[in-house]
Amino acid sequence: MTDFVSLNGPDNCGKSTQVRALANGWEGFCDLGPVHRHDPAPWGRVSGKGYSTWWFTTSTTEELTHMLFSGHETRARARPPDRIGILDRGWYMLLATAVATCTVKESLPLDAAWTRVLSLLGTGEPRPPELPILLLPSLDTERSIAIAQRREERPWSGVYLDYQRHLHRVLLKMVRQGVFAEVVSGQTHGIDATHDLVRQALIAHGVGVPPTIRHSAKNGRFP
Repeated sequence: MTDFVSLNGPDNCGKSTQVRALANGWEGFCDLGPVHRHDPAPWGRVSGKGYSTWWFTTSTTEELTHMLFSGHETRARARPPDRIGILDRGWYMLLATAVATCTVKESLPLDAAWTRVLSLLGTGEPRPPELPILLLPSLDTERSIAIAQRREERPWSGVYLDYQRHLHRVLLKMVRQGVFAEVVSGQTHGIDATHDLVRQALIAHGVGVPPTIRHSAKNGRFP
């Protein structure tokens, strides 16, 4: 039985919108949201005006990785026993986030950053198991970033743009490794079309999803 479904992807790919649409459309789902919702104290201490500086400069790879995955473990424990927890960024997405940040922060090659983060986790498998779905505007890194920037209506630059490029490369490496149950990609997919593809993917993997309510909203995200 599937206890957790995760929606993953870079900024502005529609993760939070699809999580809410699934949770609002079927009582069998429980929207567990992002990790900072379940471990607010450490995130509250670093959020605010200096958040980006803390994320990419001040924090250590050990500190950031611990915060991400400690929140993930707490979030998993919040799942009601009779419902499927929907994760806004699951285990693999948190891994991709930590690896891409490590690559930028420590000026490491991607594979070296990957090895470093996995050594901190002590495992290469999600804990607890989840059904991960990846939402990606395009399988081409630069095209995907361009689409995401247009959706945000502001340019990315400097360390943040560098981070986004590394994040896309990590996610595409994971695609090649076959870690995602489904990859939903295509810049022409609107919210409703993406939602239908997500539902079809869940049904194909044995997660029955009745017709759902569709709506659009945005909330906070990691860098």
